[in-house]
Amino acid sequence: MPQATALAPAPAPAARTRGGGSEFSPLLRLVKGQGLLDHRPGWYARDIAVTLLGLVAVAAVLLLAGPTWWSVLLAVPLALLSARAAFTAHDAGHAQITRDRRAGRAIQLVHANLLLGMSREWWNDKHNRHHANPNHLDKDPDVAADVLVFAEHQTAGRTGLRGFLTRHQALLFFPLTTLEGLALKLYGVRALLAKDGPYRTRGERLTEGALLLLHFAGYATLLLIALTPAQALVLALVHQMLFGVHLGLAFAPNHKGMERPDEHEDSDSWGHLRRQVLTSRNIRGGALTDWFLGGLNYQVEHHLFPSMPRPHLRLAQPAVRAHCRALGIPYTETGFVDSYRQALGHLHEVGAPLREEHAGRPE
Repeated sequence: MPQATALAPAPAPAARTRGGGSEFSPLLRLVKGQGLLDHRPGWYARDIAVTLLGLVAVAAVLLLAGPTWWSVLLAVPLALLSARAAFTAHDAGHAQITRDRRAGRAIQLVHANLLLGMSREWWNDKHNRHHANPNHLDKDPDVAADVLVFAEHQTAGRTGLRGFLTRHQALLFFPLTTLEGLALKLYGVRALLAKDGPYRTRGERLTEGALLLLHFAGYATLLLIALTPAQALVLALVHQMLFGVHLGLAFAPNHKGMERPDEHEDSDSWGHLRRQVLTSRNIRGGALTDWFLGGLNYQVEHHLFPSMPRPHLRLAQPAVRAHCRALGIPYTETGFVDSYRQALGHLHEVGAPLREEHAGRPE
């Protein structure tokens, strides 16, 4: 797997020092000493097997049930299993599953391109830039002004449909996430066709394109063999909408409303520890939360140690929390519901200037 497009496999060195030493190095040594950066291929093999068996089971039920509207209910387990595949693709890109780059690339291609219809290379390119500069408006593609905006100055000049979306973006956030599953596919295909896409070789582009075609052809064939065209269309739409909402629930609270490095003049001197901790928010919860959010509820630990296997994130949390406390660095952790309240509250606040401007216009 080309180094340029692989997700960051290891934490970057701290650029800022305090008291003559790196703030991050002692924590890194501690975590390494506890074996928390060691790979867990057996754990992932079981997780992948459960996902694949689940997808086979849903397909079997779909074919056995035949053309019935009750089959639309299968969109629920399909969305859950699609999210599991997305989490595995994410972890494979971060080299969490195996140190073998070829194996990691193959796992990610199967889960992203073949199972989800999402371009691996496009995602890796985008996600690498996010990890390098989280929540930085000028450098993090996840907070670039698009359908949503994340800072008041991004609202300038937004009129018409975009203005409406910005004014009400907090209320519309979860309805908009129903489009996320389709958007991930569209962006990937667009990158594949673009001359300046992230693909380094012709072979990479052909491999990705072939797997995407297999996904779309296989998905459509399965639905049309089992269902009427109308039933197939409805099931596909519900599946993709629920999948998008699930991803939105996993990604929404991670950084929105947290510190933005572009607002701080000294942010260039922030080391790895501060850059990742100050911009990230964790979600408290138990095993169900860990499963449902794919370990992304440990956003602080994940950003500090991108290559740390998912089952080790919760084990690293006490050490990370204690280290931040010792240095006086805020470690943000909140409940499941409150995390969305904070994220949506930030979106609502950002849209306030446009709401005030709109309210002041004469009828």
